[in-house]
Amino acid sequence: MMMAKAKEYAAACAKAAKVLARLTTAQKNAVLSDMANALRQSHGPILKANETDMANGRDKGLDNAMLDRLQLTPARIDAMADAIDFLVGLPDPVGERRLVETRPNGLKIEKMRIPLGVVCMIYEARPNVTADAGALCLKSGNGVILRGGREALQSSLAIAEAMRPALIAHGIPGAAITVIDDPDRELLLALLKQIDDIDLVIPRGGEGLIRFVTEQSRIPVIQHFKGVCHLYVDKEADLDKAFNILMNGKTQRTGVCNALEGLLVHQDVAETFLPKVAKAFGEKGVKVHADSATAGYFAGAELMGEDDYGQEYLALEIAIRQVPDFDGAVAHIERFGSQHTEVIVTENNDTATAFQQQVDSAVVMANASSRFSDGGELGLGAEIGISTSKLHAYGPMGLEALTTEKFVVTGAGQVRE
Repeated sequence: MMMAKAKEYAAACAKAAKVLARLTTAQKNAVLSDMANALRQSHGPILKANETDMANGRDKGLDNAMLDRLQLTPARIDAMADAIDFLVGLPDPVGERRLVETRPNGLKIEKMRIPLGVVCMIYEARPNVTADAGALCLKSGNGVILRGGREALQSSLAIAEAMRPALIAHGIPGAAITVIDDPDRELLLALLKQIDDIDLVIPRGGEGLIRFVTEQSRIPVIQHFKGVCHLYVDKEADLDKAFNILMNGKTQRTGVCNALEGLLVHQDVAETFLPKVAKAFGEKGVKVHADSATAGYFAGAELMGEDDYGQEYLALEIAIRQVPDFDGAVAHIERFGSQHTEVIVTENNDTATAFQQQVDSAVVMANASSRFSDGGELGLGAEIGISTSKLHAYGPMGLEALTTEKFVVTGAGQVRE
């Protein structure tokens, strides 16, 4: 029964995706503008649905990080609408051509960007994904199947209900943005087997969800298991910059994947820098885990062993370690990082460049907060996810990452001898 239901959802979305693939940029932008306006006009029903999800989440004992992701406010709804408006202004990658070469026999070889087809989003307590993914897939010409978690179901349905009339008004099948209203896990497993109609699966949520989807899917999966982001304060750092970047990255919003989870401090500046950090962390209530050289600066710090690093806390909690030099910082990140986002603070441009070249991470920053590791902040508009697995994308995924290329060959009657 669930397999038949999944086949029905996937086939309907694939059929609708063919309609999307033929739309012009102007047509897609008109739909998106209507969707953004509809969200702004639907605060009441969306917030009411979200209140139900929040109450259920508290009753089920969801942690603060999950509740923060789940909660909607008028400002967050408007931010979803603003992200869609931003997408309207972005270039449409679909149909773009680039010349590969003109062969000696006169054949013109080009590559053209085309939609992937159907994207299946699997997500937990993130109702904003419903709007973000729906809009991104529409602009890139893809159908999307949205399977949110039970925690965010009512919110996701309310967001989809607000956006759906814009599709219908422009002659687009509602299945182009399909929201699964049944959170049954058997249905999810069945969806992950629809290799004929679904082209890519993108899970967003905790590490357990992403590993489950990766293990169960017969369809390619974009992977992002966790966000263990580090800040390295170099011996030539501006310590005021480092302090501000640290506090923003750790305390501005803790339950997100681009929040800082580790602090590495060059031993030459530790004595100057760490007392200021200790005072601020004490005022903010940040729990500190530290190595033996660092723990003494922090009241109540928990001593860490060599293998204890690499945790994603998603809370007012951080691991701190002193390193002897630049190479020690890079080695620590290589062992304990998650290829999400890594940051260096230094006034030495050569050191900054070396860090950006040597650190294998989807986003590598110099003198900027890890909180900018986000599709919107990087100019992509709303992001559909973050890939730390390199294939076929690496880092925050926007419009271009939702397309692929096909060869387009133009000749004048040539035949192969």
